[in-house]
Amino acid sequence: MALEITQFLLAAQSADAKIRTEAESNLSQFREQNLPGFFLSLAVELSNDGKPTESRRLAGIVLKNSLDAKETVRKQQLVQQWLAIDSSCKSQIKSLLLSCLGSSVREASHTASQVIAKIASIEVPQKQWPELIGSLLVNMTQQGSPASVKQATLETLGYVCEEISHHDLVQDEVNSVLTAVVQGMNVEEESVEVRLAATRALYNALDFAQTNFDNEMERNYIMKVICEAATAKEGQLRQAAFECLVSIASTYYELLEPYMQTLFQLTAKAVKEDEEAVSLQAIEFWSSICDEEIELQDYEVPDSGDSSVQHSRFIEKALGVLVPMLLETLLKQDEEQDQDDDIWNLAMAGGTCLGLVARTVGDAVVPLVMPFVEANIMKPDWRSREAAIYAFGSILEGPSIEKLSPMVHAGLKHLLDAMKDNNEHIRDTTAWTLSRIFELLHTPASGFSVITPANLQQIVEVLLESIKDVPHVAEKVCGAIYFLSQGYEDAGTSSSLLTPFITQIISSLIATADRTDSGSKLRTTAYETLNEVVRCSNLSETSQIINHLCPVIMDKLAQTFELQILSSDDREKQGDLQASLCGVLQVIIQKLSSADETKAIILQVADQIMTLFLKVFACRSSTVHEEAMLAIGALAYATGSDFLKYMPEFYKYIEMGLQNFEEYQVCSISVGVVGDICRALDDKILPYCDGIMTLLLKDLSSGELNRSVKPPIFSCFGDIALAIGEHFEKYLQYALPMMQSAAQMCAQLDNSDDEMLEYGNQLRRSIFEAYSGLLQGFKSTKANLMLPHAPHLLQFIELVAKDSPRDESVTKAAVAVLGDLADALGSSAKTIFKDPAFLEQLLGECLQSDDEQLKETATWTQGMIGRAFSVCG
Repeated sequence: MALEITQFLLAAQSADAKIRTEAESNLSQFREQNLPGFFLSLAVELSNDGKPTESRRLAGIVLKNSLDAKETVRKQQLVQQWLAIDSSCKSQIKSLLLSCLGSSVREASHTASQVIAKIASIEVPQKQWPELIGSLLVNMTQQGSPASVKQATLETLGYVCEEISHHDLVQDEVNSVLTAVVQGMNVEEESVEVRLAATRALYNALDFAQTNFDNEMERNYIMKVICEAATAKEGQLRQAAFECLVSIASTYYELLEPYMQTLFQLTAKAVKEDEEAVSLQAIEFWSSICDEEIELQDYEVPDSGDSSVQHSRFIEKALGVLVPMLLETLLKQDEEQDQDDDIWNLAMAGGTCLGLVARTVGDAVVPLVMPFVEANIMKPDWRSREAAIYAFGSILEGPSIEKLSPMVHAGLKHLLDAMKDNNEHIRDTTAWTLSRIFELLHTPASGFSVITPANLQQIVEVLLESIKDVPHVAEKVCGAIYFLSQGYEDAGTSSSLLTPFITQIISSLIATADRTDSGSKLRTTAYETLNEVVRCSNLSETSQIINHLCPVIMDKLAQTFELQILSSDDREKQGDLQASLCGVLQVIIQKLSSADETKAIILQVADQIMTLFLKVFACRSSTVHEEAMLAIGALAYATGSDFLKYMPEFYKYIEMGLQNFEEYQVCSISVGVVGDICRALDDKILPYCDGIMTLLLKDLSSGELNRSVKPPIFSCFGDIALAIGEHFEKYLQYALPMMQSAAQMCAQLDNSDDEMLEYGNQLRRSIFEAYSGLLQGFKSTKANLMLPHAPHLLQFIELVAKDSPRDESVTKAAVAVLGDLADALGSSAKTIFKDPAFLEQLLGECLQSDDEQLKETATWTQGMIGRAFSVCG
């Protein structure tokens, strides 16, 4: 039964904190004591036109937030709460919400639309609200239905389509929804609000329209109505229509051919003449076409040109008119665009699209862009010069090195001079262009670089002078130094070219990080660049430089503990700075410990470094936890068994990390560090294993922990088993059922979803890694413990072997565990390898692979299986 809650809802918005708190407490109490009554009271409030707008607004928000949440576990709880409510009460609530669509108060009908969609997201997939679509369509077809009701209904249909999957509606319902939506968009519809609501609803309904788009007559009509909306008088309506076209470009690319002439004319007119919000969508249409064609090119079979979707080469065909149109947009810059990361304007959209065009057509874009660059690069007004440099930087990915090399060699000196231009927009874009050149055209390891011994000194001098520029330019300069250094990684003798400048570069980056005229973004970027400089340097030549850098960074980290913390903002700044410094120390540790000659440097300061890391943990900031954890993992690798002395103090932080469900990245990194420590300590980790295994098993059983942490946990089981060998026996009865249950779950995952496919691959790989660790750990003393579980493992390998396509890293892990199984079980193996056919097929496939590592693993596994059979006689 509904209660009168108007006063509580108004009081909950009072400026007086005491009144507000009391009202919130009363509402919470009502909710806890009688959830169905609470929901019904909120629906009554929202749907009553006699109530104040303020109380109705809050009633709708509270009801909506009671049905949905971002956090998966919380969302499931809310769904279950709703499903548990008596069906007659739910019907009352739904009926009130549907009636609210007729409210004269726009805010109330708008909120009701959102709440209806949230309920639909719960009930429609479970076939619990079959009459919903029909009820909504009545509002559209009823004679004399007011425009406000049609607007609210179309808005609701749009929200419902956004919330549910296209599998949840039968085709007749889809047809009816699309008919209502397209009729609402029609030019005959007098109300602009109705046309706008209909166009936005179509945007959300496009995923449902596959069958309708496959029918030429229906498709023609839908496209006609969208194109008419794209030329409407009202800017919002034109924008919404172009948003539909952007979505159609990616969803129905293969059906666009007959409409492309019209669409080019529409988009060209919008880009040249329309208001910015519409122009941006018109450019986005071409960016979407590029994305589709780049993807088609990536998946095409080179010899046959075969692909499931016909590559229509729209960009290639439109190139002659599309590129000039995009080049014109580059001249429409904002004065403030470089200072604000959130700005997105016509020039930026045009440059981004031009970059995608270059990736789509390659060399063909160069002769169309270079005349624009040459015509504008020397002009007196800054807009022309900046546009020329932006155009040049935008086409560096896609065309061949042969095509780009002459123009980059010719233009490099001009770009270095442009870093001294009076206009900071030009300096900003030039620094960005230089970083692109160094990223894409500076790979000495492959034998090509635009940087030569002759021009390197000038490049470094210009960059180190320009890093003192205003913060947004300095940030781009850091990017250029980052890619300049990265190019010399694994570059043999060429890497020595940068060595004379390393000290100077490091000093400049530290000075940049210390600047007081910028926010934390420049400091973070400077430290990330410093990491790359250290990581990619030639260790045999720079070990002393890095050795001198280490105490400098340690001192800076020690100074962070002295900072005055008066607010949460201060705490956050301290945390960000500590995170950056821990990151630098991690790279220094990894670099110096990668060679026996320099590892001693780290061992000498390990105690001091570890003391600093433990102090960082005491500051309790989650971002720092991540960086400090990663750095400690590197230190464990460097110090090996000596790391044992840190465990008594550090173990409590491992426990905290493994229990940090909310910040799941911290939990995941903590799991990884446990693996690092196992590899460092071997069986010396044993005293801590009961506690660690208990927490890992608890993590796996938790419904609250983000699923991405679970694969690393299985891999960690393997690390622990490998470290403690036969002592893992007591954990087998808990770990193996979890591994087997996860293996069964792999078969049920939805592989049509890219994210789920990636997760499935991580899970498969980690289960194999866990088995490998167990088999190797028990091999010398208790291998037979694994015998009862071998058939299940083989069954899982066979299941994975049937996957098509199959991720190569999963194949590698499957083949490796097969070899470990044969190696560990030895003479017992023959009893379980009953069906050699699938093994021969899998190994045969791997032996034909281009991946040398996979081939090597398969050869070893083949040898292990052969040996097991020969031992059996």
